Amino acid sequence: MEYNGRDTTGGDSRIENLNVYYNAGDVAYVTISSCMVLIMIPGLGFLYSGLARRKSALSMIWICLMGGAIATFTWYFWAYSLAFSPSATNPFIGNLRNIGLKDVLGAPSPGSPLVPELLFSMYQGMFCAVTVAIIMGSVAERGRMLPALIFAFIWATIVYAPIAYWTWNANGWAFKWGVLDYAGGGPVEIGSGVGGLAYSWVLGRRNERLLLNFRPHNVSLVTLGTILLWFGWLGFNGASSFGANLRAIYACWNSNLTAIFGAISWCCVDYRLEHKWSTVAVCSGFISGLVAATPTSGFIPLWASVALGIFSGIVCNFTTKLKFVFKIDDSLDIFAEHGVAGMIGLIWNAFFAVDYVIGLDGINMGATGGWLNHNWAAIYKQIVFVLACSGYTFVLTSLICYILDHIPGLHLRASEDAEMRGMDEDQIGEFAYDYVEVRRDYLAWAIPMTVDGVTVEHYKNQPTLIPPNTYESSTSATTAAEKDAR
Repeated sequence: MEYNGRDTTGGDSRIENLNVYYNAGDVAYVTISSCMVLIMIPGLGFLYSGLARRKSALSMIWICLMGGAIATFTWYFWAYSLAFSPSATNPFIGNLRNIGLKDVLGAPSPGSPLVPELLFSMYQGMFCAVTVAIIMGSVAERGRMLPALIFAFIWATIVYAPIAYWTWNANGWAFKWGVLDYAGGGPVEIGSGVGGLAYSWVLGRRNERLLLNFRPHNVSLVTLGTILLWFGWLGFNGASSFGANLRAIYACWNSNLTAIFGAISWCCVDYRLEHKWSTVAVCSGFISGLVAATPTSGFIPLWASVALGIFSGIVCNFTTKLKFVFKIDDSLDIFAEHGVAGMIGLIWNAFFAVDYVIGLDGINMGATGGWLNHNWAAIYKQIVFVLACSGYTFVLTSLICYILDHIPGLHLRASEDAEMRGMDEDQIGEFAYDYVEVRRDYLAWAIPMTVDGVTVEHYKNQPTLIPPNTYESSTSATTAAEKDAR
């Protein structure tokens, strides 16, 4: 039935059936997709955990889960209202009419008449939670947990909610202007990528002495996290059509194509360095492709996704080197894989978005795409949107971090001693590998020597006994291979 518009909540559920306005298949699809997007949060935790060193592995899982939890609360409390309140008339941010999800029930959603607002608010809340969880990777191996969670609440309020309003609210300036952003290239990807860069900048570089020969400690966890992210991303992009329709299927196809070609191109670029096939490279390419597909998957034809995957994989791979130019320790390459890939996707829409893909949802028929539909103005609109999102996010995120860092008890960074011992020991009190013998003090490694027939090793200027025959005497002749083994 067509909604009669009698009540802002959809009607009185005590005497009316509010479900009659919606297709059960659409509602079920978006509900399941919301659950799929939720899986992306632990996926990020596993990904970040595997990329970090083992002494901070558990802290990365913890901060992703808790960051997502804080963002979800913020979304329920007031961020949803700030992003999607229909009564706001200014072009920049909503009002508090729907604070605490007040009056959010069975009326058609602000995003689509296909689903009720209650479901729309939950689905969009998952986007906010994932975005904050992505940024939480910036604290890797040197950031304190409590300030990061307070940051998450503030950031979701004054950075994510306004950009979401610009992009998807009918009164937002970017929406009215005709900016093409399907599933969050601006609020989600630029927000997380540029926000993560700003957080890393304020937090500072990790202790260089601790980074010698550092590589991801568990590539299996990296792979597991990537698989969970890929699965959740099909709900993230697919259900942004807000119905079980052809556009949803098309978005899933586009997402998969961009992901696989992103992985192939990234892996081939890395192969040139050591002539070996890297699993981490494959995972990084998958993620960069999926990020690039986020703003594009409901707009562009399938063949354009193939080109997008190749282009984003190559460009994002080389962009990981920018952190050495800017001297910002973006330890998990959040800016390269999320920020840059999101920008690429948004610009891609200006050239390749087409009306026949947009109209596959049965709602947006008659919409205009990019250059393929002779919409020549799309290019500067997309560029302005990218610049606006990037500038707003970087400035506001840096300001939030600086203010928090100067509040007593909320300094963002852990001490040098805590960094040496690891965030698991300093901040969490639990370890990812409690049943594996781990040498936690990474500065204790020294060349042993023999004293009176007993091998000793100096630990902080204190001799520590080591069982005989564990090492050869430092004065004995050793081969190069034996030295490497030590």
